[in-house]
Amino acid sequence: MDINLEITPAEWQVMRVVWSLKQTTSSQIIEILQRKVDWKPATIKTLLRRLVDKKALSATRQGRGFIYQPLVAEQQTMDQAADNLFDNICERHVGCTLEHVISNATLSKEDIKNLQSILSTKLKDSPTQVKCNCIPGMKMDC
Repeated sequence: MDINLEITPAEWQVMRVVWSLKQTTSSQIIEILQRKVDWKPATIKTLLRRLVDKKALSATRQGRGFIYQPLVAEQQTMDQAADNLFDNICERHVGCTLEHVISNATLSKEDIKNLQSILSTKLKDSPTQVKCNCIPGMKMDC
């Protein structure tokens, strides 16, 4: 399933809770998020409504409240967000941006082995230099 979901940083916080719990109530989300961020319950409920409107969450009425479940997969949503980022930057900056991400991310030994394997495979067919996809005549440095 191809998704094109734009989620704000605040909505990501809500989605992370729902993805972790698989199914939850607004009360549970509010309790968890209030320990992490200083948001009022009304703010969290607004974010939930927006995520339902965006079809990222389902809301099923249960009594006076709702049960929320994710309608989009966590990894697929993260992959789409990363693809959207890299689709919007100069192709010559992708390598530098990935270097920055990898340098600042906490990775397991297994993650590092997987990355090394992918890079080793890509090295065989990679160009000497990546072509710039910016406006003609602009000089972009990494």
